[in-house]
Amino acid sequence: MPDSQPRRPDDNVPDSADAATTADHPALVLGGARLADGRTVDVRLSGSRIEAVGTAGSLSARGPRIDLRGYLLLPAPAEPHAHSDTALTADSAGPDSPGPASHRAEDIQRRATEAALLQLGHGATALRSHVRVGDVQGLAPLEAVLQTRRALRGLADVMPVAVPRLLTGIAGADSLAMLRDAVKMGAAVVGGCPDLDPDPTGYTQAVLEIAAEHGCPVDLHTDGDDPTRLARLTAMAAGLRPGVTLGPCGGLAHLPLDAAARAADRLAAAGITVVCLPQGGCAGAERRTTAPVRLLRSAGVRVVAGSGAMRDTANPVGRGDPLEAAYLLASQAGLRAEQAYALVSTTARAALGLPDVRVEAGFPAELLAVRGERLSAVLSLAYSRIVIHGGRIVARTSAVREYCDSDDSATGLGGLPRQGRPDPGAGPRN
Repeated sequence: MPDSQPRRPDDNVPDSADAATTADHPALVLGGARLADGRTVDVRLSGSRIEAVGTAGSLSARGPRIDLRGYLLLPAPAEPHAHSDTALTADSAGPDSPGPASHRAEDIQRRATEAALLQLGHGATALRSHVRVGDVQGLAPLEAVLQTRRALRGLADVMPVAVPRLLTGIAGADSLAMLRDAVKMGAAVVGGCPDLDPDPTGYTQAVLEIAAEHGCPVDLHTDGDDPTRLARLTAMAAGLRPGVTLGPCGGLAHLPLDAAARAADRLAAAGITVVCLPQGGCAGAERRTTAPVRLLRSAGVRVVAGSGAMRDTANPVGRGDPLEAAYLLASQAGLRAEQAYALVSTTARAALGLPDVRVEAGFPAELLAVRGERLSAVLSLAYSRIVIHGGRIVARTSAVREYCDSDDSATGLGGLPRQGRPDPGAGPRN
């Protein structure tokens, strides 16, 4: 197979990293990687994009060469539903804890940064983070997450969502003004929890109006267990550009089948994306049930999968791992491995308004290499990972499994593959 010709996909999305010179970012060749379609290829990256793809051993390296033999190379995941401001606070809520989690801006920033780096290590090179605004803390949590976004520039893309608690009546007046300020500060998305407001319809209307004023996407928390309320919300949000996302919608799974099917049809007709949370709930989510993914997809709804809470009181053991979300969708929701992975990668990126990623020349170099030869095996045993953002390696996780010595002739285990310490110069560690 000859080198594929460089081309730029028609994503119409500016990429600030394109301005980087090759001197700042020397070309990087990923050698011997296996693709999901079974091909083994070399991939050359230049700047923030894939420059060429060719048969294994066919591409020369003008810079570093990384041996990816034994790795599956995939489009990098994107996290569509995180809660960075409350992440890593579960240990402060137990009876043996030293006290409640600190709400000082510097402590929120530290936790948000650590959480984002953990998710980056799992492979998510972009994440949308829901951040509470209003009440006593005002805009401090948002400012902390914005600081995290600045600190991680070049490593991962962090997109904060401003989430007020109340927006209607006298109690919501201050939050409404604060939501407008949040967008001016840099919140990328307007969000909220209409189910928690005394007037869910008024709340939704306020969010949609502010989003329309500023041309922002909308991302709302809802359980989805009230068909009438959900139908009203869907009708109000239909056709809004640049788009509306709802999640986690676990209540849809508890509706009668015909009611859930009608709701799915309405969501599809309105062009609304649903974010499900297979790994557990999140702040403000009443149910742990995952939205009915297959029902929604069969109706034509764009469904993506997020992580939700990450080791906070809503899910003290939340891992924030997109591959675990894909594994759960494949093992419990009946999706094929390829479908499940798309919900945390290419489809999730589209829902976040990010450029499409394919392992082809001209596409963004947002990639994840995982030890394994098939996607089903990768979702089962996704230990060793190499994460590429903007054309450079930004995270590497290397897992080494060793077994004690045994007499193969006595155990009958001769010839079994063993994972041990690689020889120097043999490429990335297993």
